[in-house]
Amino acid sequence: MSWENISVILTTVLYMVSAVLFIRGIKLLGKADTARKGNLLSSVGMLIAVVTVLLEKEVTDTISYGPAQNAYIWAIAAVLIGGVIGAVWAKKVEMTGMPQLVALFNGFGGLSSLLVALTQYLTDPNINVFSAVTLGLTIAIGAIAFTGSVVAWGKLSGKLFKKNVTIPAKNAINAILALAGLAGVAVYAVSIATGDAGLGRIGIIITTAAYLILGFTMVVAIGGGDMPVIISLLNAFSGLAAAFAGLALSNSVLVVSGCLVGTSGLILTLIMCKAMNRTLYSLLFGSFGGSSAKKGAGSGKEPKAISVEDAYLILEAASSVVFIPGYGMAVAQAQHAVKELSDKLEENGAEVSFAIHPVAGRMPGHMNVLLAEANVPYEQLKTADEMNPQMSNTDVAIVIGANDVVNPAALEDETSPLYGMPIINAFEARTVFVLKRGKGAGFSGVENPLFTNDNTVMLYGDAKQTVSALVAEFDD
Repeated sequence: MSWENISVILTTVLYMVSAVLFIRGIKLLGKADTARKGNLLSSVGMLIAVVTVLLEKEVTDTISYGPAQNAYIWAIAAVLIGGVIGAVWAKKVEMTGMPQLVALFNGFGGLSSLLVALTQYLTDPNINVFSAVTLGLTIAIGAIAFTGSVVAWGKLSGKLFKKNVTIPAKNAINAILALAGLAGVAVYAVSIATGDAGLGRIGIIITTAAYLILGFTMVVAIGGGDMPVIISLLNAFSGLAAAFAGLALSNSVLVVSGCLVGTSGLILTLIMCKAMNRTLYSLLFGSFGGSSAKKGAGSGKEPKAISVEDAYLILEAASSVVFIPGYGMAVAQAQHAVKELSDKLEENGAEVSFAIHPVAGRMPGHMNVLLAEANVPYEQLKTADEMNPQMSNTDVAIVIGANDVVNPAALEDETSPLYGMPIINAFEARTVFVLKRGKGAGFSGVENPLFTNDNTVMLYGDAKQTVSALVAEFDD
């Protein structure tokens, strides 16, 4: 058996090992106590896949080439530059900036697939029709993931599109762009069959331009409060783009990893849609989170404010307390102070739980990550379905920077844009503390009648300072 045959067999085996590690790793990520091991297995799988690529004949043959064509020089440079940028970014980013970072990661994943497809087109114009179609689809989906993620990043960070953007005839424009892009793919495929390189170049340009614009027009009209679902969907797109790139390159591990990312992202998107009482159709084609939503006029009642000292007296007598975190907790970086207060309540004999809504925060799992960072036991984290049946027997519900996910208008007011959305029934608790910076309506702009309920009291101010003051009261 020749060395070349041995190399092919070894490459196939290593790719299979990588795929198995990816599948096993993502399985272990489903539970908190095995997530660290799952992350490690997936990382090892990726390391094996990268090393295997670097040992393939197409790469090793470039050793004898000049510096400009030596694949190892480019690979090492990319790893060093990307590693430095990633390390610095990881150290500097705050938890409040994590959703924006995840959005950019999705975008970079899509851009990577897009560039791989374009490079393959430039270096191998004589591919077959099947590969041409898959390359075209890689470009299309990667382009949407890239520009859509950049828009999502801009909305979440507040650096771009601070006001709601309305595009007249949005669906018609998006349909024209999508059809134009598909036509470009078809033109490219026909050019491969006919050997017309110029026609293929036109098809690639049309596809790339149409779907880069489509990614922008799809996301820019969607409200910032709905970005968690969009981030999840764009994550699915980036995985799907990688899978199509793997088909075009005949790279099995890229197909497997791309399919894992794409399917898990789509499943998460459907879960998020359900949590917001949306459908995938309305996400893609409706005025999802647009500016046309009615905000509601409110009851006209003034919320009742309470001092930290009075709040402490209520908490001291409580036998059951539920924390309901939202994005405000991330902004205030109050998760560690919340953990301290939770410990004090437990020492005082109270049963403490955390009710986590699927769309609390600015990305899927945002609150879970924050609380895990503060070493809150996973067993204390409850879903809305788990917590709601117990809420009427809860002495105190502490809402920290959350608005829509506890808004009773979603259950009671058919005119509310939130109507039908499953919420955490904080209003059923005997007493509700709401920690807010001020009297604003929150990120989505929808008024919350919970704030003026008879059993609700407000603790205004920075959430971290307020919670720390409550901890200090227990220490006195």
